[in-house]
Amino acid sequence: MLYQGYELANRAMEPLRAGARVWQTVLQSELNPMRQSAWSKASAASISVMDLMTRAYEKPDWQIIHPENQSTLTPDCVVQKPFAHLLRFDAYPEQQKPRVLLVPPLSGHYATLLRGTVKALIKDFEVYVCDWQNARDVPLSAGRFDLNDYIDYLIDFMRSLGTSTHVIGVCQPGPAVLSAVALLSEAKDPATPKSMTIIGSPIDPRESPTEPNRLAESRPYAWFEQNCVHRVPWPNTGVGRQVYPGFLQLAGFMSMNQSRHIDAQSRYFDDLVSEQHAAARKHEHFYAEYLSVLDLSAEFYLQTIRDIFQTYKLPNGTFEHRGQTVDLSAIKQTALMTIEGELDDISGVGQTQAAHRLCSNIPKAKRMTMVQPGAGHYGVFSGAKFREVIYPQVRDFIVGNNS
Repeated sequence: MLYQGYELANRAMEPLRAGARVWQTVLQSELNPMRQSAWSKASAASISVMDLMTRAYEKPDWQIIHPENQSTLTPDCVVQKPFAHLLRFDAYPEQQKPRVLLVPPLSGHYATLLRGTVKALIKDFEVYVCDWQNARDVPLSAGRFDLNDYIDYLIDFMRSLGTSTHVIGVCQPGPAVLSAVALLSEAKDPATPKSMTIIGSPIDPRESPTEPNRLAESRPYAWFEQNCVHRVPWPNTGVGRQVYPGFLQLAGFMSMNQSRHIDAQSRYFDDLVSEQHAAARKHEHFYAEYLSVLDLSAEFYLQTIRDIFQTYKLPNGTFEHRGQTVDLSAIKQTALMTIEGELDDISGVGQTQAAHRLCSNIPKAKRMTMVQPGAGHYGVFSGAKFREVIYPQVRDFIVGNNS
């Protein structure tokens, strides 16, 4: 009933939001003699804050701009599966470039959260992105989707790209990326990637545990099953599917940094009143992305909680895929780079570096580890530190292992 209640509340709010927007138009009208008064500005700003934080957001557009001609770069969908599409971004199709498979997190936000990562990569690579779909939009007839299916998707995508591919896993997909590469390596599959870059990922959540890690440990598996799983209501395409709703995940994100979000909305209000339009637009663009969330299939969410965050099957060497134990020591030829942020409050320092310990047979010459000073979780894959410091090293690492 929680999901139905959320949907009803959102629909009930729409007339209020619409009426508030009409009143805002009146307040800001050139015909309003009080338009420049402190009261009118504060009232209009209050409506903007309310509307920004309560509206329902659809999946954002990619809005990738070509590095040179400033045209919008539209991705091609090269593989379409029920729970993920494989998108291709190629800014320079006439050039032969290394292929990079970028795997965004499936943990609440859409793949467009990595827009900045894609913008950096397209300058030097032919970029493919796993565009995870909202589980509420996938009909029940498409079947289940758990962590094993997730790994199968990655393997299928790697095989569709062929040889000489490089893979980048950002945050949540790190364990699945390692597993997929290990399975391909053990099978001596020609689609085994040349390199893998793992960024801010819970490979071994026991290292420098963060608040999300502690939460996963503090409750029994049954608690997550009983309290976090809900059925998609009508009239969504996936009606009846059991999911971990995006709005619950978003509530968790917000509660972790509640004071930071309150301060951000206060600054947004002040920027609107003082007509600092550039700062206000930047705030709006960030929250339009941050508040856009998708649902996760219940079986994927629950298996991730149990296998990755509670029983630590990957670092313990007991993780299985379709009955086969995943042996990370089977990875011998794929180069490994790990990147962490000093201030990461999602995946603590050491959690991602654990991949080097587990992938014991990768030659030293094919390894690289990086801890970025002053960077938080999002700073290791987007923003100024990523563009200016981290990405150049990622680029050189991929190019150096492309032969």
